Amino acid sequence: MLHHPAIDPVALHLGPLAIRWYGLMYLVGFAAAWWLGRRRAQRPGSGWQASELGDLIFYCAMGAVLGGRIGYVLFYQPAYYLSHPAAILQAWEGGMSFHGGLIGVLLACWLFGRKTGRGFFTVTDFAAPLVPTGLLAGRLGNFINGELWGRVTDLPWGMVFEGAGPLPRHPSQLYQAALEGGLLFVILWLYSARPRPVMAVSGVFLIGYGTLRFIGEFAREPDAFLGFVAFDWLTMGQLLCLPMLVAGAALLMLSRRHSAA
Repeated sequence: MLHHPAIDPVALHLGPLAIRWYGLMYLVGFAAAWWLGRRRAQRPGSGWQASELGDLIFYCAMGAVLGGRIGYVLFYQPAYYLSHPAAILQAWEGGMSFHGGLIGVLLACWLFGRKTGRGFFTVTDFAAPLVPTGLLAGRLGNFINGELWGRVTDLPWGMVFEGAGPLPRHPSQLYQAALEGGLLFVILWLYSARPRPVMAVSGVFLIGYGTLRFIGEFAREPDAFLGFVAFDWLTMGQLLCLPMLVAGAALLMLSRRHSAA
C-alpha cells in the first residue's frame, strides 16, 4: 500500500505571491504545445508559419482556462458557486472542467481562424494533436494537489490520499495522465503525420478523448457532491463524453465524404 506524497501545492513563494504547482503544470502544458506546434508548422506543406504559434497558443490558453473554470462552475457545482460567487475566481484551488475548456478552445480556434482567414476545422485539425500535452500536465497537477482520487482498490499500487479516508485508492490522476495525455498524444501525433482530410484529425481527437476518458472514469471516485448521475455507474465525466463521441464519429464520416468528393 502506497501513500500519496502530500506535496506542498505551493511550489515557490515570491514575497506575498505563491506560485502553485497546479498553475505551473498549465504553463508546462502550454509551453509543450507551443514547441510541438512549431514542429508541426515546419512540416512541408503544413500551410502554417512557426511564428503564428505564439498567437494560436495564447488564444487557446485563454479559451482553456476561462472555459475550463466556467465549465466546472456550470457543469459540476452551479448551486455552490451561485451562493459563493467570489470562489469562482479561486481556480488555483483546483476545479477545472475539460469539457468546458474544450468549448473555450473551440471558440478560440474560431476566433483565430477569423483573424488569419482560415477555416474553423483547418485550425482545429492543426491544434488537436497539441492538446494532450496540456491534459497530461493538468492531471499531474491534480495528483500533486491530492485531488480527484480514485475508487477504493486492493491492487498493490493502491494509494492512501489524505482526506479520502484510510483505504487505498486508485491513483486515477496518473491513469488519466497516461491515457488522455500520453496515449492520446501518440495516437494523434502519428495519425496527423500524414495528410488527412479536413475534420479527420478533429474527429479522431473527439473519439479518442471521449473513449479514453470514459474508460478512465471507471477508476475515478465520482465527485462527492454529484455521485453517479445515471444507472448507479455513469459519472458526469462519462456523460459529457457521450456527445463528444457522437460528434467525433460525425466528423470522421464528413471527412471521408469530403475526401471522396
